[in-house]
Amino acid sequence: MFSGIIERLARVTLTMPKGGSLEIEVESGFPDLSLGESIAVNGVCLTVTRFDETGRAAFFMSPETIARTNLGLLGVDDCVNLERAVTLDTRLSGHLVQGPVDGLARLVERVEAEGAWRHSFLLPAELGRYCVEKGSIALNGISLTINGVDQGDDGVTVLVTIIPHSWNHTNLHALAIGDDLNVEVDVMAKYVERLCLPYLKP
Repeated sequence: MFSGIIERLARVTLTMPKGGSLEIEVESGFPDLSLGESIAVNGVCLTVTRFDETGRAAFFMSPETIARTNLGLLGVDDCVNLERAVTLDTRLSGHLVQGPVDGLARLVERVEAEGAWRHSFLLPAELGRYCVEKGSIALNGISLTINGVDQGDDGVTVLVTIIPHSWNHTNLHALAIGDDLNVEVDVMAKYVERLCLPYLKP
């Protein structure tokens, strides 16, 4: 379990295809890693499979992970957002983020305004029912507040505002229009929908 508060912006040092799978190494900056621990990499929950005392860490990705996320597009020197799993005494500054990705969001517009950056992301239409104004969403593992929602024929567009701290300490500043991000909608919304389904059927 994660909170969507990014701890490190890490450089990718190695990408190694293995059949339909992929292994990557990153400079995590964490000196006290444990073998098998979970780390959110661009919002995707991955397992540390190898590490050294400098904090360099390796992660293995299955074909399923590659197909559903943007991690298969990573190259050497790209930067990824990292967050370690929360503990029982962690402040939950963001929202509950689990690490499975619900789909890909595409950056369609960016506007700088009053010292911040307004971004518009296009999500798959089926995720629109989980997006509400002032609700939470995780994009590349970053806990963000939705400022607006527009359901269209080709998907749902969500508007978020990126403050300078998030801009400087995550990989959002490196995105170009048309880039894809990993999106995880608020798990609480999915649980509520599941619980209510028996009462909503005609």
